[in-house]
Amino acid sequence: MTAAPTSYIRSGKVRDLYAIGDDRLLLVASDRLSAFDVVLPTPIPDKGRVLTGLSRFWFGVTRDVIENHVLGTDPAGVPPGVVAPELAADLRGRMLLCRRAMVLPVEVVVRGYISGSGWKEYRASGAVCGVTLPAGLRESDRLPEPILTPATKAEAGEHDENIDFETMVGALERIAVRDGGVGSPRDLAQRVRDVALALYGRAATQCESVGLILADTKFEMGLADGELILVDEVLTPDSSRFWDAATYAPGGPQASFDKQFVRDWLEVQSWDKTAPGPELPPDVVAGTRERYVQAYERITRASFDRYLEEDVIAR
Repeated sequence: MTAAPTSYIRSGKVRDLYAIGDDRLLLVASDRLSAFDVVLPTPIPDKGRVLTGLSRFWFGVTRDVIENHVLGTDPAGVPPGVVAPELAADLRGRMLLCRRAMVLPVEVVVRGYISGSGWKEYRASGAVCGVTLPAGLRESDRLPEPILTPATKAEAGEHDENIDFETMVGALERIAVRDGGVGSPRDLAQRVRDVALALYGRAATQCESVGLILADTKFEMGLADGELILVDEVLTPDSSRFWDAATYAPGGPQASFDKQFVRDWLEVQSWDKTAPGPELPPDVVAGTRERYVQAYERITRASFDRYLEEDVIAR
């Protein structure tokens, strides 16, 4: 196996991170897929390019809401030796050159509909992350207005936990002190909330225009030179629940353009949800890829094949 270059920093469940000097990072989206916090042994072809292409699209259409970390997308901008030669040939369409940022230690989640962990919390307490909601909501109902529902960032093998706004203020205390230009932890938390809700509103409107519902989404934010910026990926099927408006029927879970197709298959397998996961059959791989590509094409109104061929983003 080829040794990792000295620029290599770490790998997440999907992305690999490399350093380029002291001020830039290379973020590479692989075709890995995780489910139940386990990276499965079978990749989904082009999944990393879907995630990168969608992120590039959203970074472009939200730049007037908040600046982001993207500096470039051309593999020619990656100096020789940053990645192993066999990986360098596969960067096109799946890489982002980024500015470094001090990433906030919270998941910035916005919900416009009640689903997932939010639905479980609501059923137990009538509230989500300290936000009291109207009685009688059904699973997948639209909320009166979008709400911020932050979460902790779990260590590997653990699950994120929903937290309230005051807990988020406390979590931001150290980072606000370290970066003197962002004000108090509460100032930073309020800025995060305002930006996140504005981003959700912008994205939900775009989705509605193409017949999709953005049920909820997770943003990653960080600080760079005293400025709050958007980092990592944004508004992809890995970080968001997209539903088809034509089939939306509150009162239960909704079919979504994400890896739920894989989760449903895994649920009926004799697997204890610990590593290593089972190999995925060809029909599940093909079905999952199709759902990711559909999300790209519905949202961007552009051809994914064109993106693969030309590495361009339609506007």
